[in-house]
Amino acid sequence: MLLARVEGNVTATRKHPSLQGWRLVVCQPISQSGQAEGVPQIAIDSHGAGMHQRVVISSDGAAARNTVGDQKSPVRWLVIGIVDEKEPGVPA
Repeated sequence: MLLARVEGNVTATRKHPSLQGWRLVVCQPISQSGQAEGVPQIAIDSHGAGMHQRVVISSDGAAARNTVGDQKSPVRWLVIGIVDEKEPGVPA
């Protein structure tokens, strides 16, 4: 699992049939301080994460394939949660 920031949406004129109907987002892995770490990944998103929102992504390909319902799908990354923003001045 990685902490990441949604940097954009993916538009594809052709894609694997298992990805039909799934929202694809570009996720930039980040450190806890928000600095970019590594290369961006494309993930399926069923949570509706917004632009620049922090998310948790997983590279569990088996879970991603189970999510789309196709064991031969090329999907690997999926958004598994949206990180809540804490209000300034409120203890964690």
